[in-house]
Amino acid sequence: MYKNNIEQYLQKNGFVDFAPKAVLFDMDGVIYDSMPAHAYAWKKATEEFGLHFTEEDTYIHEGMRGEEVIANLTREQKGYEASEEEIKTIYARKAEILATEFGVIPKMPGTEELMRKLKDAGLLIIVVTGSGQHSTLKRVTSDHPGLVSEELIISSKDCTRGKPDPQPYQKGLALAGKTLGRKDADGNFMPIEPWEAIVVENAPMGVHAGVAAKIFTIGVNTGPLDDELLWNEGANLVIKPMAALCDTIEELIH
Repeated sequence: MYKNNIEQYLQKNGFVDFAPKAVLFDMDGVIYDSMPAHAYAWKKATEEFGLHFTEEDTYIHEGMRGEEVIANLTREQKGYEASEEEIKTIYARKAEILATEFGVIPKMPGTEELMRKLKDAGLLIIVVTGSGQHSTLKRVTSDHPGLVSEELIISSKDCTRGKPDPQPYQKGLALAGKTLGRKDADGNFMPIEPWEAIVVENAPMGVHAGVAAKIFTIGVNTGPLDDELLWNEGANLVIKPMAALCDTIEELIH
């Protein structure tokens, strides 16, 4: 089913092999069905500080570090560079709204089953998220025992540049290499190759980041955006819902 997608990926990047050893999962909108809550919280928080950020904007910018979102909004809409204190205040308010106005965010149907299939097949699972909220990162490990570990999470705190920059996924490749014990001739840890990984994303910026890192990138459209936005960012495959990817993942990893 996915033979043509893989061949096009290899040809585009000049690779000769596709042999996944790790799958790099985005978190919001992929592991959790959390984007509607984030969209509401972002819209309400930014309005309180005189900024305009629609719920659709949240989906388009999902994956970018929250600090970068606020800095860009302030620069574009108010014409000045926000201070670190101002950025922290707005971001804290967004987090407060999310924590107080919503209950437990549900898991994305199909993702946990997908992770179990990958784990059973011997693949490494790494979470690469633009979130930096400790409570959320702690929950993703407790909700997925034996599947997600704290040591295998790349968060905003690990990156100086967020998605759509490839840095988060490049760090994911490096973490995978270290975990799998990849070393060069001098004994230094090495990243796994891009063709040894798969990215699972739901947002245009995240897809862009995965593609820029030259990793086979699957856009799973779990939100209201048009599929075309994911294809336009270079997705190697666009599919929905998550359960559909779970049902067919063997065709990609074997």
